Amino acid sequence: MPQTQPSPAIDHPAPTTQAPTVPPPPAAELSLEERLTLVNATMTARLDEAAVAYEVNTAHIETEPVDLADVVIVPLTPTSPTDPPPTPPATRIATVLDRAHQLMDTAGWCAGALTDEQGAVCLLGAIRQAARGDRGLEADAAAVLLDTIRRRFGDVESVPAFNDAWANGRASIRMLHEAAESADARGI
Repeated sequence: MPQTQPSPAIDHPAPTTQAPTVPPPPAAELSLEERLTLVNATMTARLDEAAVAYEVNTAHIETEPVDLADVVIVPLTPTSPTDPPPTPPATRIATVLDRAHQLMDTAGWCAGALTDEQGAVCLLGAIRQAARGDRGLEADAAAVLLDTIRRRFGDVESVPAFNDAWANGRASIRMLHEAAESADARGI
């Protein structure tokens, strides 16, 4: 096969006379406020995407509704320093249940024992301390408490079973308060 020599125009193209290229003008710098607005828009878009991804990724997880009464424990009516203090219950059982409520609220709640090493009490431990050794009064207060629990939660085996069924003491404290109000309203 005969070999042909490439032409000099192909190997070495002749220089062309073009005008030199001018670099584009530098982009105007953004002010701090414009940069913050841009970053805010970018982060908002990313957070929206993350929220949608979270909803999609957790849609299969079953959740139980939260009873706000278990979460929020505050007086329903705001009190001011000029308001008179609440009147103590008038009956013996209501007084024991009210003392037990105050004791558990201040000393803390425990499960599985009447009192733990730190001084926290269970429902019966609080009633026992509030009854101050009067076993009859203690039994009557526990019966009123069990009745109050059953009206609210249905068939509950016993006061200790109710107390130990919870992971914290909010329900127990609330039941002592409701039982004290119930006993006071019923005059027992």
